[in-house]
Amino acid sequence: MVDIFSKKEGPRREDVVAKRIIGENKETIHRLADQISNGGFSKSRAAMAQAKETPKPDGLSIHILGDTSKAVEPKPVFKISLNDRVLIMDANSGKQLMFLGEMRRKDKQKYFALATKENGFFAPLDDETQDCLRDLDGVIIETRDIEDKFSDVMKVRLGL
Repeated sequence: MVDIFSKKEGPRREDVVAKRIIGENKETIHRLADQISNGGFSKSRAAMAQAKETPKPDGLSIHILGDTSKAVEPKPVFKISLNDRVLIMDANSGKQLMFLGEMRRKDKQKYFALATKENGFFAPLDDETQDCLRDLDGVIIETRDIEDKFSDVMKVRLGL
């Protein structure tokens, strides 16, 4: 003979009855638990409820991380960077204001390439700046003295 037990949907009848009895006698069960534990049961339940609450701020906490930024007029400076980029930067913030071109090398000779579409730059200079610096495109820079003179000429032409 074979007995087949199939699982029934929902809770068992015994569980429903036990849950109802516990719910009806909850106050008595809590009072007895407190009596046996000298009040530890209620204290532990209060601590658990307090731990579940979100913390409430006691007051406002304001942190100022540095001075307020004031509108400072940029101080443009001409620079040839370590990676041979020729640009105008802001001396106050260190941000690049205008990219003029770069120093390139061909056959062991260093020369200046103006930022134009013809030289392969994606963001060429505006027409006014290009006209001002066009004759410096392709100037060969052989020594440090020539580079210093090149920088001086660029500063004069750009009004720096």
